[in-house]
Amino acid sequence: MMAGHPGVFDLELCEHDKGDRLSDSDDMHDPDAAEDYQSTSSDYGPDETLELEEVSLSEETVNPGKERVGPEDFQLLKVLGKGGYGKVFQVRKTTGKDSGKIFAMKVLKKAKIVRNQKDTAHTKAERNILEAVQHPFIVSLHYAFQTGGKLYLILAYLSGGELFMHLEREGIFMEDTACFYLSEIVLALEHLHRLGIIYRDLKPENIMLNKQGHVVLTDFGLCKESLEEGSITHTFCGTIEYMAPEIVSRSGHGKDVDWWSLGALMYDMLTGGPPFTAENRKKTIEKILKGKLSLPPYLTHEARDLIRKLLKRHVSARLGSGPEDGTKIKTHPFFRHVRWEDVIARKNEPPITPAVVNEEDVSQFDSKFTKQTPVDSPDDSMLSESANQIFLGFTYVAPSVLESMHQKVQFTKVRSPRKIPGSISPRSALSPSKTPQTQFAFDEDLISKPSSASSPGVAPIEEAMDTSDATNATATASGYR
Repeated sequence: MMAGHPGVFDLELCEHDKGDRLSDSDDMHDPDAAEDYQSTSSDYGPDETLELEEVSLSEETVNPGKERVGPEDFQLLKVLGKGGYGKVFQVRKTTGKDSGKIFAMKVLKKAKIVRNQKDTAHTKAERNILEAVQHPFIVSLHYAFQTGGKLYLILAYLSGGELFMHLEREGIFMEDTACFYLSEIVLALEHLHRLGIIYRDLKPENIMLNKQGHVVLTDFGLCKESLEEGSITHTFCGTIEYMAPEIVSRSGHGKDVDWWSLGALMYDMLTGGPPFTAENRKKTIEKILKGKLSLPPYLTHEARDLIRKLLKRHVSARLGSGPEDGTKIKTHPFFRHVRWEDVIARKNEPPITPAVVNEEDVSQFDSKFTKQTPVDSPDDSMLSESANQIFLGFTYVAPSVLESMHQKVQFTKVRSPRKIPGSISPRSALSPSKTPQTQFAFDEDLISKPSSASSPGVAPIEEAMDTSDATNATATASGYR
């Protein structure tokens, strides 16, 4: 439960997740907040009596006089992407303190979300996480509001586009370039883990760049929140080529799956594709569970060693496992030249500077969307009053202290083969229709049912898929999820 939003969205992300939820507020998991609490308490001696005034918690008492916003406060500029549950627009705020500022506006249709309990839970979890997590390399939420038929998330507009797009243009990254991006991602994942959040969908499409070229981790639709150290969850979710063995085997997983995905991402950056791919989902899973890791000879010893240690199938042997989390990863020789205090301060010069000319530039997004006329269609279906109760507390206005942080969000697209200079990408042998670049969140009982489809490829996946908010695998959006 988020501070200032009593009773808001306090529910399990997925009914099959077995990890215990914590009842404490997020602030008590934040060391800075805990320190502030202790410091304040120590100002009073044991014999002093502090008189307290009791105040009921509500929007009016927690954020008195805060700005009220709605769709009418934003001018639609461009379409950035479309998904099964809505659209993402580039918008300009026309009123209030942020008047004239450019944002990304994610619009979700309530009627489609409430059809599935898990979709509703994922949407709520994403909104909660976006409010709770404040970090230089994680997308920031500025406003959230709703109408009778839609939900709106207003996020910082990141003009740099997807890391995936830049990776496609380059073919592969040099190791120093990969090191820059991986170091920022490590700090983002560490921060999530400290808050008890597993990310579970790390891939180039979910990593955005701001206008300076720094990383912004996006799309929290598949996160698991409020997990204690050592707790496990059993949801089958993620994007198949980046899924850890313990997810695909459904044996239970914890935060260590994010470090496997980091290894798969590193391999992708340096070789042109994920380490375990095949012509269909079944064979890809077989490779993840039993396939031999093949490392090209041009990688340095440090890079090869880090990839091997991140892609250990036995969780206890995987670098990053256990309470130390990312500490050992940061001390690995691959990062020997990294000054982590400079990374978090964003002092290092990004290897790629996005070619944007102004704040409204959309050149880093798919023109298939940006050329469309931006229209936020009227609510065509209104929910009953009881159904709308599900979304109580969705409204949010970011505190002014957070306004200096600027990041972003994303939609899924089918990934095309990326060619490597002098070699062939592992994806180049796959036709677009069979590319297993798909996001999943399955119910266990659906997984066990035999598919009626004859092929083990994409079609059976779609039958069982949980299409969480507008970030599902059927989405066709570019950039924002």
